[in-house]
Amino acid sequence: MKIIFHPKYLEVYASDPAAARGRLDTSVEILKARYEFIEPTIAQEQDILLVHTEDHFDRIASKSSHLFTLALLAAGGAIEASEIALRGDPCFGLIRPPGHHASRDSCWGFCWFNNMAVAIKRLIALDKIKNGLIVDFDLHFGDGTNGIFNEDPKVIYHHMDSISSLEKFLESCGEFDILGVSAGFDRYINDWGGLLSLDDYKHLGQLLGNFAKQKTKGRIFSLLEGGYNHKELGYCIESYLEGIEKSFC
Repeated sequence: MKIIFHPKYLEVYASDPAAARGRLDTSVEILKARYEFIEPTIAQEQDILLVHTEDHFDRIASKSSHLFTLALLAAGGAIEASEIALRGDPCFGLIRPPGHHASRDSCWGFCWFNNMAVAIKRLIALDKIKNGLIVDFDLHFGDGTNGIFNEDPKVIYHHMDSISSLEKFLESCGEFDILGVSAGFDRYINDWGGLLSLDDYKHLGQLLGNFAKQKTKGRIFSLLEGGYNHKELGYCIESYLEGIEKSFC
């Protein structure tokens, strides 16, 4: 398991909860004790324009240069994670800002560029994959990701209603070239959703890891979306990654 992370992800780039000071500090401390960390580079304009309009790109670029750089670096982290996953090595993008509320020509919900969509679209554009599955277990529906791929037969987006419903959905799926997971941890019992325990996240990891092992040649990468209990976020991620690792044993 590799962790994609850049020290700049710790910097405050906006006034929203996803950019709050200290949001990833504990997560880095917890995960660095167990996993190899890899620093990404920023995404290029041509990568972003695979998903977003030029007007949207220019609007984000016209905001503070600091925010623009972080948004490009988050997309770059997603790209790096997808490339590592393509080689069969599970990977987690500990990135900020998140992305699943970013649409082709707009964004909201603490998102600027759609990191997951950029990573998947790029792999398809480079003919590295033919299709992909995106599973989103964030508390909130990834309207941006869904809208981007709504009419694209090469990519399926699925937002989890419950773990049991996800199990049924995955059972109905055929094979894909890669599995991308929008991993939002705001369903956690001590976060906004108040729904899932650490054991639940471990189960989710094992469920998705097993699917990847059976249906995507072991190609799975996850990107951080929501998660606002800064003191416990790292434990949620750790439990999720333990589940994936268990499935690959």
